[in-house]
Amino acid sequence: MIDANHIKEHMEVIGADGVHVGTVDRIEDQRIKLTKPDAGGGQHKGHHHFISLGLVADVEGSKVRLSANGDVAVTMEEEEKKA
Repeated sequence: MIDANHIKEHMEVIGADGVHVGTVDRIEDQRIKLTKPDAGGGQHKGHHHFISLGLVADVEGSKVRLSANGDVAVTMEEEEKKA
């Protein structure tokens, strides 16, 4: 697994195919918390989504590359848990 300390705020998260998946807000509970603007529309609009650090293949400069293609990675996103 990648050292989470290498992942910084505002880094771009991309799929293995280079497709934009989101932007890092911060690391929280062994997951990448994406910024709200990357949540999409409809019922997903206005709240954060998360990607497991287990999907991170590499950190390259200012990009976090996932082991899954972008279209697959978004189906693996977790929504923010409500308290």
